[in-house]
Amino acid sequence: MQVSNVMLTIAKISVPDIPLLPGDPQVSPLSGCKLKWKRQWLWVSPTQSNPTKTLPALQNEQWFKECLVHSPIRAVYLSPDLDEPTLKAWMNTCECAGKQAFLRLPSITLPQKRYRWAWWIKRSLDWVVASLLLLLLAPIMLLLALLIRLDSSGPILYRQWRVGRRGKLFRVLKFRSMIDGAEQLHHQVMGSQPGLHKLKSDPRVTRLGGWMRKYSLDELPQLINVLRGEMSLVGPRPWALYDAVRIPRKECSRLNALPGITGAWQISGRSKLFDLETVNYLDLEYLRNWTIQEDLRILLMTIPRVISGVNAY
Repeated sequence: MQVSNVMLTIAKISVPDIPLLPGDPQVSPLSGCKLKWKRQWLWVSPTQSNPTKTLPALQNEQWFKECLVHSPIRAVYLSPDLDEPTLKAWMNTCECAGKQAFLRLPSITLPQKRYRWAWWIKRSLDWVVASLLLLLLAPIMLLLALLIRLDSSGPILYRQWRVGRRGKLFRVLKFRSMIDGAEQLHHQVMGSQPGLHKLKSDPRVTRLGGWMRKYSLDELPQLINVLRGEMSLVGPRPWALYDAVRIPRKECSRLNALPGITGAWQISGRSKLFDLETVNYLDLEYLRNWTIQEDLRILLMTIPRVISGVNAY
């Protein structure tokens, strides 16, 4: 409570603690969190037991957003032990407050530490190739945007939280291939499915969306993520939150890596590859044995797989 009170004081909001009402539907997922303030960083972890008292600001995401906006905090570090709804609530609040959110992860030796010059060349090529592809594919992307608008109601682009380099949380961009509001139906559709949350016959996918997914056209906007420095052309799988929270703690360090549009999982089975452990193993092997030549090999092998549309949905 001490940290939260200080935040409210800095935000010029002074209120006493009030009881947390059990079963109150208005209570935010933020209210079940323990905060620790260290210089310009806020560390967030789940409480060990159900709280009987909470700060009013933590019960209201809009109110707490104002506290963050007026605080000197620059980044929020979230424990991987937090559940998916709580992580999403924190990330949405941080995004609105203009603060960067990170998933707190164990360290790992990444390729950019071992091969600094080779990594610099890789990132330079990422920027050049992504820029050229965006220019060349702009007419196709504009046509797809028009078709999406005509095919179904909802936004053209789909923005979803993913785990990026050093645990940085970012919004991956895709052409919308599902009905509007599909994210809210995710767990209802997937149920208790083990492994990666993908379905061959997902009822939320639109007719146009199914065709775009077959040839990975829905992923073209991720070239913008590459230009932003959030992704690479080749790298480990960019994990969605609902998959990331189910990765065993001992394997969480792999989430530190810069994710890619394509990678070892893409050329080894695409959507047919469901097992979390297998995908993790492929990504870890890629990181251990990374070379520019390996990236070029993966890129060249991706092209025929995308054109064929095999095992993609």
